[in-house]
Amino acid sequence: MRRVLNCIVAVCPNWGIGNNANLPWYPKRLSNDFKHFQKMTMTAAEGKQNVVIMGRKTWFSIPKKNRPLKNRINIVLSRNLKVPPEGAHYLASDFTSALQLLDTAELAARVDQVWVIGGSSLYKEAMEAPGDHRLFVTKVLQQFDCDTFLPQISMEKYQLISRFPCVPEGLQEENGIQYLFEVYESIKN
Repeated sequence: MRRVLNCIVAVCPNWGIGNNANLPWYPKRLSNDFKHFQKMTMTAAEGKQNVVIMGRKTWFSIPKKNRPLKNRINIVLSRNLKVPPEGAHYLASDFTSALQLLDTAELAARVDQVWVIGGSSLYKEAMEAPGDHRLFVTKVLQQFDCDTFLPQISMEKYQLISRFPCVPEGLQEENGIQYLFEVYESIKN
């Protein structure tokens, strides 16, 4: 089944997405960005659920009390683990295997949207995969120390769209940090 592949991420001006297995602005919180993440990744068609696909490090960066991400099917990618980590619904050895899992009899009828939520190499693979893509980017307008980065978005492959349902518009600010919500769609050739 052909689906739009969604990626959701918050980035600093240098495309940094993490530092020491936390968000770059930690311990500050961007509660409205977190609510946006939840709303986007949880809102599914009636009788279905969305899937969140993440790498092993992203899974373990989520506080244990919040794993699995509720009301979503959690797929963790790992080449080394032999069984899903405690709380995860499924384990896949790579991104292609995770996508194939979605087409199995067990999941095909249950899945609505697919969301990639990190880390860096998974975002890169998803952004370069064939098919239709959307990138939901929270652009934080302040630089923080980062050790993990999102691949730069190629404007030859993606276009910024001016509006998207349920995505807040305009400048946001929390805890002295300003940010914008942006949505990019893959350009159809």
